[in-house]
Order: sequence, then C-alpha cells, then structure tokens
Amino acid sequence: MSADDSPDAYDSLLERYKRATYIGDAAGVLSWDQEVVMPEGGTPARSKQTSALSGARHDILTSDEFEADLNAAEDAALSDEQAAVVREIRREFDRAAKVPKSLVERISEETSNALPIWKEAKAEDDWETFAPQVETLLELKREYANHIDPEADTYEVLFADYEPWLDLSVAEDVLEQLRDALRPLIDDLNEADADLATPFDGTYSDDDQFSLAESTLEYLGYPDDHGRLDTAPHPFSSGTQFDARVTTRFDNEDPVGSIGSVIHEFGHATYTLGLPREEYGTPLGQNRGLTVHESQSRLWENHVGRSASFLSNYVDLVNDDLGTDISGQELYEAANQVYPDNLIRVEADELTYHMHIILRFEIERDLLSGELDVADVPEVWNAKMEEYLGVTPDTDAEGCLQDIHWAHGSFGYFPTYSLGSVLAAQLFDAAESDIEGLDSQLADGEFDALHEWLTEEVHQHGARYTTNELVKRATGEEFSADAFIEYADAKFSDLYDL
Repeated sequence: MSADDSPDAYDSLLERYKRATYIGDAAGVLSWDQEVVMPEGGTPARSKQTSALSGARHDILTSDEFEADLNAAEDAALSDEQAAVVREIRREFDRAAKVPKSLVERISEETSNALPIWKEAKAEDDWETFAPQVETLLELKREYANHIDPEADTYEVLFADYEPWLDLSVAEDVLEQLRDALRPLIDDLNEADADLATPFDGTYSDDDQFSLAESTLEYLGYPDDHGRLDTAPHPFSSGTQFDARVTTRFDNEDPVGSIGSVIHEFGHATYTLGLPREEYGTPLGQNRGLTVHESQSRLWENHVGRSASFLSNYVDLVNDDLGTDISGQELYEAANQVYPDNLIRVEADELTYHMHIILRFEIERDLLSGELDVADVPEVWNAKMEEYLGVTPDTDAEGCLQDIHWAHGSFGYFPTYSLGSVLAAQLFDAAESDIEGLDSQLADGEFDALHEWLTEEVHQHGARYTTNELVKRATGEEFSADAFIEYADAKFSDLYDL
C-alpha cells in the first residue's frame, strides 16, 4: 500500500484524532474555568461534564474504526512527518486501548471532585480532609497503570504519561546528580559571608502586583489577543496555540514570587503559542511532553527573568507599578538569594527547588508502592524537609497540601520539573552561542531573537521528534544535566563571592 494509492486511511486517522484532541481541549477549558472563575457550588455538574468529555475522547481513540485506520496508515508509504504523527498516535492508542472507559471516566470525575476538597483542606490546614481523596486517586491510578503494563513499576508507567520519551532511569539519574552537586553548594552558600540586598520591606497590594504582572507580560511580548491573565490558588498555564492563558498569585510582602511565577507561566504560554497553528489537532501541533514544556518556563523564569541583564532594565517597571525605588542590582540580588528555609516549592530559589522535587518524587513512589500510608504523609513530608532543607513546616498548608498536583491525580509529574530545569540550561547555552549579543538584547528588553530561536529549534516541531532527538537537533548534544550544574556553580559562586 502506498500513500498515493490509499490516502484515506491516514487522512481518516488524522480526522478522528483531531476530533479527540478538540474534545480534550474543551475539557481543558472547563478545567481552567473550575480553577479560576467557577463558583464553588459548581463542582457536581463540572465533574460530570469533564467525565463525559473524557469518556467521549476515549471512545474515539479506542474505536475499531480508529484502530483500523491506524493499522492501515502504518502500512502506507509515509513522509517523515506523517510517520512521526503515526508514531505518536500509535503510542497513545496502545495505552488508551488497554484502559477501560469506565476507569477513564471515574478518574476524571474524581479529580474534578478532589479540587474543591483540596482547596478546603489547604484553607483549613487539615490533611485528614484531603486524605480520603488521595487514597481514592492512588487506587485508581494503580489500577490504570496495571491495565497499561501489569509487569512494570507503577510509577514508571505513570511517569510516561508526562514524559513519554525519556526513561524514568534518566529522571532518577538527574535527580541524583542534582542532589550530589547542589547540596554541598547550598551548604557553601549558607556559610558564605555575603550581604545580599533585600529591598522589599513594605506591603504591596494585589492591585499593584496585578498591574506589574500585566506590565511584565506586555514587556515580554505576550499577545493579549491570544491569552489572558488571572489569579488562581496555584499558578498554571493552559490552552492551545490560539488561546494560551496564564495565572499567578500574590504575596503582599514578597512581590518577587509573583514576578517569577508570571515569567514562568509566560514561558509555558509562549511555547504553546509557538506551536504550528496549521497543525492544530495533530501531534505536530502538540507539545513534546512536560520536560520540554518545563524547559521553556524555567528558561524564561531563570535564565532570562533572574539574569542581571534582564533585571537592569525591567526594574523600571517594578518601581513604576509598586512605587519602589530600587536598582537593577538590588533586584538581581533579591531575585537570586538562596533560602533553604523556604517551605514553598513555587517560591523556591533555583537551587533548593530541586530538593523540593526530590522530596515529592520519593513520597509519590512510596505512596504508589504501598510502602507509605496516606495518613503518614505529613510526618514523612516534614521529616524529609528537615533532612533536605533543614526546616520543618508548622502547618500542612505549608507542607504536604501546598501543591495541587495530587488533586489532579498527577502522580509521576514532579520529576519533569527538574528535567525541564536542566534542559533549560542546555538550551540557553545553545541560544547564547547562536545569538550574537543575546545578553545585551535582554538588557535592552529585546526578546525577538530569543523567541525566534526557540520557535525555530523547539516550538515549531511540536511532537515530531522524541525528546532526545529534539535536544540533539537544538544543542548538538545528548540530554544532560551538565550545563545546569556548571551554570548554577558559576552563577551562585559569583553572586555569593565564594
């Protein structure tokens, strides 16, 4: 069979897959609505709606007609791009076909139900309120993983939902490298006799910080006709290449945290918006997994947003919107201080951030394996915080209830944060080599060249290449943590005068 002789199978497969994608994206809008603007009482209806959409999408992806088109398309003479599309669809079909529709719907419904329970538990500082929902979701996720591969490690199966083309062993190696390299560096920084600036000593209203968030997005080039800014209990970004929305939250005594979160979510959104519009609905119009997605947010947050060059000019926006009078150097020092006693992952500095990820990774693995009881999570969480960061949360809200991921049933997600961080360093190294005067451009508030480089090397390819193939094309090297470790050592040794 050739593509010319039988174009119908590939075209039919693509149309069916697009329909499944559109349904999934509609569910994403409902999820955004639930986290941002839906009234609290809307959950019973919303959980049924998202469950129905999950079931409808699953029906398409597992139908006999879909499988027949997929089998026929695989036998056709395909272009390289078509072969990549079929590869991605085959992987998704093989996993989806093994999972009963009833389980897919149940997971969707339970995660929708879990969100307001998590919010309540966090507000009341009460893990016991949320624990039954965690038990339920763990049970459902174990069942889900068992359907896909009963012989494999449960965590490994779930991790592949978020990073399909890097083995879990890669994540484990990266986390081990980061732990071994960063813990002694953090210790050295704690002992250093550095007196870094702490220029924010007042209170800053939500309105002023929202104004700064809007100014920041405009400064970076976020298109308001293809996105919007809102607040949410846990910052996130979601959407498509036509509509990529961002959220943030505010601490009235620490505007640096919101600045970082806005730039972070902008990085996610600019990747989403950079995906090819003509491929919307196909794998070529979808992101390459959460490692690459996180690399974009961490690149903009850390390698751009926390750089001295960027902050030297950006500080004027901060002073205008917050009524402060600080220098670029003071803002640079404030944005890059290392705080091992920080309890909150999304407010963590570049180095201790990875200790937060390691903690969550270890707890998730033990929960899924049954080695850790849900009731014991607060105790174990606090013990690991003391071990890795030397600080113990006073409340569950500051500890095991701070992240939204378990309410989403997203077990296996956390390692992609560290994978994305190391990839961000690798990509930024390559961008600096390819873009003459990049540092000066960032200082002048000129981001077009970096946008274009990232679009050319990452965004425009969608899911055409596997993760490591994409990394090699962009950087000329295999995926590695080396660039991040070298970057971290150089940056913080200089900042703290080691």
